[in-house]
Amino acid sequence: MQFLTSNGVDVSSTLNQVKDNLEKGKIQTYLDDNLFPGLINFAQLLLLAIIVYFVGKKLIKWILKFVKVSLEKSSLEEGATGFLIVLIKATLYTVLLISIAGIVGIQTSSFIALLGSAGVAIGLALQGTLSNLAGGVLILVTKPFRVGDYIMVSGKEGTVISIDICYTRLATIDNKIVVMPNGQLTNQNIVNVTSEPTRRLDLIIPVAYEENLERVKQALLEVVRSSELVLPEEEIQVFLYSFDSSSISVAVRVWTETDNYWPLKWEMQEKVKNKFDQEGISIPYNQLDVKVVHDENIRK
Repeated sequence: MQFLTSNGVDVSSTLNQVKDNLEKGKIQTYLDDNLFPGLINFAQLLLLAIIVYFVGKKLIKWILKFVKVSLEKSSLEEGATGFLIVLIKATLYTVLLISIAGIVGIQTSSFIALLGSAGVAIGLALQGTLSNLAGGVLILVTKPFRVGDYIMVSGKEGTVISIDICYTRLATIDNKIVVMPNGQLTNQNIVNVTSEPTRRLDLIIPVAYEENLERVKQALLEVVRSSELVLPEEEIQVFLYSFDSSSISVAVRVWTETDNYWPLKWEMQEKVKNKFDQEGISIPYNQLDVKVVHDENIRK
């Protein structure tokens, strides 16, 4: 329905036009007062976040370079150096991302809580792996042994051929590879056989009770002094060690370089046998004397 004025103007059309103009004005006012300032503010924050990201990235690279140079100058193992650099890098980038999220208006408290919950869940799921990881870091930092050392632990022994973050590998004398979790290693008593440059060799040699002790000791001293692997500046000891059931035991203690331990032991054992044969000194074996008693009453 149309309403016309006396001069023929459509009143309803005019009212609709005014209404449209008012609505357009409100939208424009909303755009001017809310949307445009918000977009400008967000753009400024986004630009600031981009600047912080690139500056932070450059700063992280500089920090990592400085840390790497410092660690390389220290006495840390290569594996420990690499692991610490990766850990520091991950930590710095996490801090950078959280900072950027805070700049653009994201609630970082909930984000940090989410990271914490995820960390707890992952820690429970990977408890054994994390224990090995922590053990690997502890071994690389404290260095109870190094690659090339001969160690004994948990009934296993061998030469260390690699120390990884989670596992340590040993090569046994018969060339078997033993893979041991680092978490287990750090909770056991470790004997490092080759950590020192010199090592003492102990030999326990049985001789018959009938032998002259001074003659035996003199023969053993001659054997010791004939070896070039014995360190002459160290004390040489030959003494009565114990009284056993079938023999007396004489101990020989000498010092040698760690690398010469086994060659010296094999040489000494062979030379002692040859020397005793030459001097007529007997090495008894375990024996049991059985005395048979004839009792006529038992026979009846």
